[in-house]
Amino acid sequence: MGLNVTRVSRRGRESRDMAFTFKQLSAQGLFEGYASLFGIVDQTHDRVAPGAFRRTLLRRPPAGIKMLYQHLAHEPIGVWERIIEDARGLYVRGRLVLDSARGRDVLALMRAGAIDGLSIGFRTVRGQTDQQTGVRTILEIDLWEVSVVTFPMLPGARVLRVKGAQGAPALHTANSDQ
Repeated sequence: MGLNVTRVSRRGRESRDMAFTFKQLSAQGLFEGYASLFGIVDQTHDRVAPGAFRRTLLRRPPAGIKMLYQHLAHEPIGVWERIIEDARGLYVRGRLVLDSARGRDVLALMRAGAIDGLSIGFRTVRGQTDQQTGVRTILEIDLWEVSVVTFPMLPGARVLRVKGAQGAPALHTANSDQ
């Protein structure tokens, strides 16, 4: 068991489990949260700078960014309806495809709190590494996909509650800024 970190090269495909916050999850498979938080150093010593997603989001609409299960290209599980940068990070809202077995499984696992992470699959377009700390600040990202994952890179990002039915509480995370 381990964290998903894929790095082909500095210019090649990368995937990173990042901090997130699920805000709500409905019976229809709708959920929202943060796939990346700005200014937080992850377990691979990367930090995403505000504005890093701006160009990719101008070029690629939410439907052009795939929603995958655990970064597996053969496991699409839904569609993103909204992806934006805000002051906090990369906000995402999507819908699981409940006509698929994996989509139903993921919804059940989210409700149970068994899966509570989001992770971005991307290529670094521009970044800089602090030679003293080894922390790489990613200044521009080419975003390809956002996955629902088991282990986020920022361990404090966890689900507390799931909205399962009308009137049920929204789903939140503990320590989502870590």
